Amino acid sequence: MTPNTEELYFAGGCLWGVQEFFRHVPGVVSTEAGRANGATDQRHGDYDGYAECVRIQFDPEQVSVEQLIEALFEIIDPYSLNRQGADVGAKYRTGVYSKESSHLRRAKEWICSRSDASRVVVEVMPLTNYLKSAAAHQNRLTRRPDDYCHIPKQLLYRYRKTASDENKCPL
Repeated sequence: MTPNTEELYFAGGCLWGVQEFFRHVPGVVSTEAGRANGATDQRHGDYDGYAECVRIQFDPEQVSVEQLIEALFEIIDPYSLNRQGADVGAKYRTGVYSKESSHLRRAKEWICSRSDASRVVVEVMPLTNYLKSAAAHQNRLTRRPDDYCHIPKQLLYRYRKTASDENKCPL
């Protein structure tokens, strides 16, 4: 992490889609597929309570915590417990995790400000353990765009810039 970046960890079902979506969000500096709040530092063996997540490094001068949470809510069903699309199980739960208490406070405030807050099952918790996923899971949909993803492609690539976008005159 550089001095001008901050980190959030988002769980939103299968991490392949969550990572692909957030790597295109303006203000996001980098993403990494991983596991949040599991009981061990092992990738192999029995399930240890982790949530599939994406570590998001972002520039707070370009995008706020609230804007990132709003983007997360674009790609999840916030009322679905331990399930997103066809992905079912506790590891596919939705969540916002951080080492910074201010991030967690802001996430809770954002969720509580919603008219449907009483129905939202997105957990907001301190990050107690993080384990980077294996290389095969990093940027999976960038490398293999036709692999399974629970997020519809039109939404998945909502923020992706094309080569023609880069060449447009700003005037």
